[in-house]
Amino acid sequence: MAKFESKLSKSEVGKLFYKLCLAISEIKKPEEASNFLSDLLSLQEAEMIAKRLKIAELLLKGDSYDEIREKIKVSYGTISRVQEWLKISGEGYRQAIKRTEGKNIEIKNECPTIDLSIIKKRYPMYYWPEIVLENIIKTASQRQKNKLKRIIKDMEKMKEKTDLYKKLNKIIK
Repeated sequence: MAKFESKLSKSEVGKLFYKLCLAISEIKKPEEASNFLSDLLSLQEAEMIAKRLKIAELLLKGDSYDEIREKIKVSYGTISRVQEWLKISGEGYRQAIKRTEGKNIEIKNECPTIDLSIIKKRYPMYYWPEIVLENIIKTASQRQKNKLKRIIKDMEKMKEKTDLYKKLNKIIK
């Protein structure tokens, strides 16, 4: 995990955290929570938080590390960290699990998904390689596009497909 030092005092951090907790506690509907968390967290952060909650649920149910790892594709280290939090306190996990227990999980159409095009426009420096590739492909001549297609075809022979391959393949079609 990356080392991070806050430039704020503990008191200031505490106030900010409390304000975040107030904002969360005022959310009334799952759709509102989805909107808030989509704005607040990256896709990877949201996935990891959701997986930690599921890990806690499975640990409390009595599943083994191997069963959990197989079900939700996480490392033993992640499972172990959640287990430690459950041993130390874990009250937040237990409450969340108890409140959602038995509730039908149904994804509704009105729940927003993260629109990467908006994020790319907002943070172009982070996504510049992908943006450059997209623009190169969009402005390429037919001859250049055919050459790119041949390169992608060669990349198909690789055992593991990289993210770059997947993006190029998607863009070129």
